[in-house]
Amino acid sequence: MKSKNLAVTFEPLDNARLANLCGALDENLRQIEMAYDVMIVRRGEHCRIDGGLAQARLAATALHHFYEQATDPLSVDAIQLGLIELRNRSQAVPASAGLLTKKSGLHGRTPHQVEYLRQIQEHDITFGIGPAGTGKTYLAVAAAVDAYERDQVQRIVLTRPAVEAGERLGFLPGDLTQKVDPYLRPLYDALYDLMGFDKVARMFEKQSIEIAPLAYMRGRTLNHAFIILDEAQNTTPEQMKMFLTRIGIGAKAVITGDVTQTDLPKGQKSGLVEARRILADVRGLAFTDFDAGDVVRHPLVARIVAAYENEVSAQGNARKAGVGRSQSHAKKD
Repeated sequence: MKSKNLAVTFEPLDNARLANLCGALDENLRQIEMAYDVMIVRRGEHCRIDGGLAQARLAATALHHFYEQATDPLSVDAIQLGLIELRNRSQAVPASAGLLTKKSGLHGRTPHQVEYLRQIQEHDITFGIGPAGTGKTYLAVAAAVDAYERDQVQRIVLTRPAVEAGERLGFLPGDLTQKVDPYLRPLYDALYDLMGFDKVARMFEKQSIEIAPLAYMRGRTLNHAFIILDEAQNTTPEQMKMFLTRIGIGAKAVITGDVTQTDLPKGQKSGLVEARRILADVRGLAFTDFDAGDVVRHPLVARIVAAYENEVSAQGNARKAGVGRSQSHAKKD
């Protein structure tokens, strides 16, 4: 990779705008550095960008982009989300309709996220499959809140399997509800963020929102509800079939999961993997596959996901090569 130093000067100079861009202790610049794997050295309104030529140019474009936006202080969140939109600008991300939630302007920021939201609106059952941080669960909850606010459903039902990731439920204090609450906490957090604590509390009182372990779904029929099954990679095929057959009249369901992070016992098939195979040709269902390019968390998360994906790919290639050599030797023998 060719190394290059690029000079960037903010003109016309506006010290307030420059301060809004840089953030406290230049924290926003550090986010841009991390996103593009470059180093930014600032002296007043002058910046020097050190790194690979292509990445330095992208960082320079980002600096000018955020400088134009910095009429008000830019938070780290605004920088990170802006970097994601810049990364996907070349992919011609189609516009997506805004969702009726507490967070105004919430929409898909990558092509896969836009497709995901569109498929949720157009299909009664949608699967969102991909790595952590891609917005699968958060956008599903946002779509549920939107459907509720538009009176398209009468209640929201959120569920996930209570499967331990190395720990055991029995060691947690409290009754069953208190034991499973930590497993459902991400769903609570998304609801509080999208609706506000007070409104969520009122909806729980009216039973307009229900959050429960997957085992509690057996034997029920859920009509006029928006149902989300989170962490679906930890379901068994039997549990997945049970969940999918709970869906009643006027209901919509979203199933999310990351097949690379399964906590099932060794040798146990994942219900999400089996559902993808069995239901691939069933009309009326939709599947959205996310990848590292859709990660909307800290910039390092996308790199971590990509590194693990590369490792899995390398191991797969090595296994194929080993099988090929074994077959070659067998033929010679």
